[in-house]
Amino acid sequence: MLYKELFVLLQPIKNYVKGTTVPFFVNSTQYMIFKDTVIQYINEFLADSDYYLVDINISTDNRISIEIDSFEGVSLDYCIGLSKFIESKYDREVEDFELEVSSAGLTEPFKVLKQYEKNIGNEVEVLSKNGIKQSGELVSANEQFFTISIEKKVQPEGAKRKIIVNEEISFNYSDIKYTKYIIRFK
Repeated sequence: MLYKELFVLLQPIKNYVKGTTVPFFVNSTQYMIFKDTVIQYINEFLADSDYYLVDINISTDNRISIEIDSFEGVSLDYCIGLSKFIESKYDREVEDFELEVSSAGLTEPFKVLKQYEKNIGNEVEVLSKNGIKQSGELVSANEQFFTISIEKKVQPEGAKRKIIVNEEISFNYSDIKYTKYIIRFK
């Protein structure tokens, strides 16, 4: 196992009585949990299921946050099962960590291609890097770009009234800040 020595230099503590400064050192040993290892455990658990990994974050103090999703939704029992599986891979006597397993938030921006694929046919909001926000139905997604269909009012030449037409707009993932599912209550 790999241990990382941490030497922390805290602010010198001033002795106000004598007017001197005293340096203060702390030496501690902490086991670092590696992201690649946790991803390997997650993929092992998710194999042969329709669940997929959306995001994982591990802080410097070993707080592990995992987001999963599936095309059919995420059950609490599945999150608990994944949590127990990961915990079984570590020795709590050696590694100190905090673990949180949850579904990807319904109103959170999409992070992986499978979230785009899951939401084909749903209304989404797209904010481009140049600040333009558009809403429309997600009609397709692949590894390079995704396409939404927006309704637009146009006035045909010679017509008195505007009509609604659908226009498809494609976006490269690198050109957007986020894409989110739009919740509508009808």
